[in-house]
Formats: sequence, structure tokens, C-alpha cells
Amino acid sequence: MTTHTSVKNLEKALLGKVALVTGGSRGIGAATALRLAREGADVAVTYVNGKEAAEDVVRAVEALGRRAVALRADAGVPEDAAGAVTAAARELGRLDILVNNAGLGVLGPVETLSLADVDRVLAVNVRGAFLASRAAVTHMTDGGRIITIGTCMTRRVPGPGGTLYTMSKSALVGLTKALARELGERGITANIVHPGPIDTGMNPADGPYASGQATMTALGRFGEAEEVADTVAHLAGATYITGAEFSVDGGHAA
Repeated sequence: MTTHTSVKNLEKALLGKVALVTGGSRGIGAATALRLAREGADVAVTYVNGKEAAEDVVRAVEALGRRAVALRADAGVPEDAAGAVTAAARELGRLDILVNNAGLGVLGPVETLSLADVDRVLAVNVRGAFLASRAAVTHMTDGGRIITIGTCMTRRVPGPGGTLYTMSKSALVGLTKALARELGERGITANIVHPGPIDTGMNPADGPYASGQATMTALGRFGEAEEVADTVAHLAGATYITGAEFSVDGGHAA
């Protein structure tokens, strides 16, 4: 009988693993890449325009004694979404963990959203995550991990303007649950993390709309990217959690 060993084992669970974090050059993606590296994983990150930022993440991972690579890939381009997975497995020798973090938000009244807006958001947020996941399972051995970044708006939409973004992220809940069922026999888990207001360059805690977002949380503050990364790292090491949703939102949905 084992007692009180699960936490200790989780601390070592990522040693020698390889992770791909899409959109890993900044914000939640960068924090996740660094956290996984601290837990022992080698990490590939993708970027679209932030080459220098992605290279900074690579250097930070390497400073932790792990291998890293930055790959230019647009999640909205089918060849890039799948190709980044193949490239990560080739460059780092294997793939154990996929973090579907790359995302795009277009906010505004539903009647003002163009067809181009709809196509682009769905291409990046939904199709990109699907194609990356599909490619990943061909490289993963049994026991792989697929972790997708959603949004607190799938649990509670606090106001108007988020129809397209919320729709796209809600689709990822279905993707996650279906992947969990389909891949369970291989021990591959699939989970989704819903961040609340998080202090990043895209949505700074001192931005013009920040105070309103903070008051919508039970804790009354923005979260830090590292707080989301904590949960991702836990799921990357956990063995009996799958098909689940986790809110890291300061009580936004409470």
C-alpha cells in the first residue's frame, strides 16, 4: 500500500519528458514553458511574430538545464498547426505533452463581426487545437498529456461582446471531453484549463478595463500567468485526471 507519495512522485513526473507549448513566446504560454522546464521537461514553443520573445523563452529554459526550441507556426494555418508538432518531436526526439495555448480573441457586438473574423478565430482557436492534437497522438506513446487553455467565459459570460470568442473556446470543452474518451485506453489524458483575468501583455492588470474585470472575481484581483502554469504542470504530471475542466479564475464563475 502506498501512502503520501503522490505529491512527491508528481514532482519527478516530468523528468525527461518533452512538451510542446503553442503560442509559448509570451504570457501564459511562456510561463507554462518555464514551469514545465522546472519540472524537468524539454520544451518546444511556437510563435508567429514574437521571434525574439520566443528565443528569450528558449534561453530561459536552457538556463534551467533543459533543451528547448522555438518554432514559427501559425495555428490558423493547417500545415503549421500539425507541422509544429512533427517538428517538435523531430527536434527534441519525442513528444509527451501538448499544451494547446495559441489563441485569438476578437471582441465586439455580434452584428459587427465579419465573416473574416469568424473564420480566423475558429481557425486558430478550434481547428488549430484539433489539428495539433490529432498530430500529437501519432507521436505520443501511451501516457501522453493534452492540455488545452480555454477561458473563464465558457463558465460565465459577464457582459456583451464576447460571443465569437466564447463560442470558439466552448468548442474546446467538447474537444477535450471527446479526446479523453477516445484516448483513455492508451492512458493519454486530455484536460482543459480556464483562466480568468490574467495579467499579461494582452490584458494587463493596469489596463483601461482591468478594474472592472478584477471586481468580477471573488478575490478582487488579476491572476498571474504563473498561477495558470501551476495547474498545467500539475495536469502534465497527473495520471488519473482526464476529461476535466479546471478554472483558474479567482472565483470569476463563483
